[in-house]
Amino acid sequence: MEGNNSSKNTEVIKNKELNIWEALIPVFALVAMLFYNVFFVYGDDALSGSNQFILVMGAAIAAIIGFRNKVSYQKMMDEVAENIKSTSGAILILLMVGALAGTWLISGIIPSMIYYGLQILNPTIFLAASVVICAIISIATGSSWTTSATVGIALIGIGNTLGISAGMTAGAVLSGAYFGDKMSPLSDTTNLAPTMAGGELFAHIKYMAITTIPTILVTLLVFVIIGFSIETTGSPDVSDKLVAIDDAFNISPWLFVVPAIVIFLIVKKTPPLIALLAGTLLAGVAAIIAQPEIVLNVAGETELTANSAYKGVMNAITTDSAVVTKSKELNDLFTAGGMYGMLGTIWLIICAMVFGGVMDAIGALSRISGALLSLASSVFGLFASTVASCLALNVTASDQYLAIVVPGKMFKKAYEDKGLAPENLSRTLEDSGTVTSVLIPWNTCGAYQSGVLGVGVGEYFVYAIFNWLSPFTTLLFAALNIKIKQLKKK
Repeated sequence: MEGNNSSKNTEVIKNKELNIWEALIPVFALVAMLFYNVFFVYGDDALSGSNQFILVMGAAIAAIIGFRNKVSYQKMMDEVAENIKSTSGAILILLMVGALAGTWLISGIIPSMIYYGLQILNPTIFLAASVVICAIISIATGSSWTTSATVGIALIGIGNTLGISAGMTAGAVLSGAYFGDKMSPLSDTTNLAPTMAGGELFAHIKYMAITTIPTILVTLLVFVIIGFSIETTGSPDVSDKLVAIDDAFNISPWLFVVPAIVIFLIVKKTPPLIALLAGTLLAGVAAIIAQPEIVLNVAGETELTANSAYKGVMNAITTDSAVVTKSKELNDLFTAGGMYGMLGTIWLIICAMVFGGVMDAIGALSRISGALLSLASSVFGLFASTVASCLALNVTASDQYLAIVVPGKMFKKAYEDKGLAPENLSRTLEDSGTVTSVLIPWNTCGAYQSGVLGVGVGEYFVYAIFNWLSPFTTLLFAALNIKIKQLKKK
């Protein structure tokens, strides 16, 4: 995070006794262990803790190599401590993002976004509308998985009734869902990428828009063209979903005042923690006013008093909360984990910092970044190397989080040495790591999405336009030197 890195943390630690192959041993070992852990043992559950421990095991292997090259245990621990210290701001933001998600659910803000989003369906522009709906919902929830598992499934069913292939609809759903996932401050990957790169959340989102907006516009244009070139039958019916939402929540456009205030604060360059805290507290007040019954249910109370209102809002901020509707498909969408739900991602960040800290202390990151800079002599070469590494991790380690964490730690020094701002790295990590995970059948994302939507990766691959176009867009912008942000000289 900007303002949290000490001078020691940005110092490149060199170790002349360490050769490039010794520096790469922990990386190869880490990738091999993660591949086995995800592909053969845990699958989708790997992030529940086993991947985090494997990062620690990778750090242990790096430490052994460090001991062989005369690096002290204390030096390694000092660097780990500095690494973890540098992420303190990001960890606080993650906790506040969890709190925001909880209050935005029980206040009806997220349900209202979904309610109005579902009403823009039209047979001819069904595919483009599906992209927009899933983008809105994914931005509101910060989760592509939840979006596809709820509204995505409904859209697949609607598409089938219109005579549109499931592959096309799934491609539209995933394009919108992953656009929203990338651009939402509630998304764990959107928080993770700038943390690994040493950047700041809202600066990262703003910089991502440079490549992400053109990519989603091209995606929408293609789906509009497809929509006008195929024949549809019938008309989409989402009335049951709208009724279910309307019955469970008091839907009102007035609720959008809260996100409007948060956006205003962000535009005015208010520190992220303050903006998110304001959004959380305002949504808590809105929940008590607009959704008193939901607040009571979350509190487990029967009468609205100052204590029960406080308890309901506090439960939504800190722990799991859920709102049950008449639509089973929507119930998974109306759940939030609060601050507690962010602990898994925080655990991953801390363990990644342990691995990165030891790798830095033994001089491995310096050696690897030096080799990368010699291979990638140009700025474009560095971007291309990052994209290739993210794709390789998605294929081998089978997890989008690791495709962000490992290249993020490996390339951070190389970008600094080139005088490039951390937003360049964090954006490239998302443009190539986050969105392409769903295109690989054995990746946790590919396996999950194809299973949930009931559509094979091979069927939706071509139509997941946003997902495969994003890496090409980021490389095109790098090749043409468009908006490549430089480090500010201190």
